[in-house]
Amino acid sequence: MSELSETRWIVVANHKGGCGKTTTVVNLAAELARLGLSVLVVDLDPQANASMHIGKLHPSEVEVTCAELLASEVDRLPQALHEDTHIEGVSLIYGSLALGRAEDSLKEHTARPSEELKAKLAPLDGLYDIVLIDCPPSLKLLTSNALSLATHLIIPIESGSQYGLYGVTDLLRHVDKIKRINPKLEFMGALLIKHDERQTVCKLIETAANEQFGKLLPVKIPVSTKVNQAAMGQMSLHSIDKNARVAKEFRKLAEYVIESLGLTAIEGK
Repeated sequence: MSELSETRWIVVANHKGGCGKTTTVVNLAAELARLGLSVLVVDLDPQANASMHIGKLHPSEVEVTCAELLASEVDRLPQALHEDTHIEGVSLIYGSLALGRAEDSLKEHTARPSEELKAKLAPLDGLYDIVLIDCPPSLKLLTSNALSLATHLIIPIESGSQYGLYGVTDLLRHVDKIKRINPKLEFMGALLIKHDERQTVCKLIETAANEQFGKLLPVKIPVSTKVNQAAMGQMSLHSIDKNARVAKEFRKLAEYVIESLGLTAIEGK
């Protein structure tokens, strides 16, 4: 653990699918852990891709996932936490298809449906240096729950797609709305994914993203087949090929995040 006891809660969100949310969460978590931080991944996406990448169990085999945690009237957090994962130093709370039903249940049975996750995860504050939350491609209640407890937000943008910024106005409007109940939420920046400086579309997206968000992270994640290799092998990009450019960029991202949050890395790891 770092000297600071306060946990940083980083949400990775964008209501557009295929923009690299899960890739960012998994590989940023792996690099943060390699730098000596204690890290937890909370998979709030019904697709549970982060869980299938990191976890040693299939989500269908897990008794208490984020869905059961949200829906239960009793504390099931100890059963939801899994420290034994495929990535050393990274703990996991699994996602599952049942999150869709849990979202509906929150609307019907909870007084403050956007703040239930915050209440359920409150006991973890101070136990981890960083908690990374992977959100579904939606601006509905699950993403609102994540943003309501977050201290920081990263928005991945698919730089290599002409539709990478589709719906940005809606996304920013939703974030502003959540800030009314969570004024501490800080935007760390937009993260360009599948970026290729040689491609005109990437240059255009970079310029437009900087104009619309006002802040880009100083790291650009390139296109790489190693991303899919790592996911299929349930490994980090560093484990696949530590010298690959995409692995080095995630290392730089982790170093930037640590510096920005005032945390301390363990040198030489």
